[in-house]
Amino acid sequence: MVFGLIFSRSVTMHRLAIIVAVSLIAAAPALAAETRCGWYMNPTPGNLWLMDKDATWTITSQANATGPDAEGIENAPDFDETQFVETNNPGSGYGYGCACMSVTVDKAEEQITRIFSGEIKPLSVCKADKSLPSPD
Repeated sequence: MVFGLIFSRSVTMHRLAIIVAVSLIAAAPALAAETRCGWYMNPTPGNLWLMDKDATWTITSQANATGPDAEGIENAPDFDETQFVETNNPGSGYGYGCACMSVTVDKAEEQITRIFSGEIKPLSVCKADKSLPSPD
């Protein structure tokens, strides 16, 4: 009887440990994600950046010049033409907007490594944020 009780507890504890481990593994990407807001920039072909108070984070670079493109690029928000400042040649489609994104980053390389989600914000949000450098 005592053996059966000990065995039953052991199995229950083992199952509980497995459930906790699986839950932690499943939650790990969510724990690593951070929200970054700032100037969302497409200055030239193949280059996409997010400039916040900490850095100008590379999302993509022409011919992967600064490393691999961010995973989950399909989760990056599309620019909103009503909240977009065109730079370079008029009609080129290059310029910047304001956005917040849920991402993981490589701080040493100043690269966004994965995009989980993103949202375009009004330009006024970034203009009002005194911690952001000028996008021009």
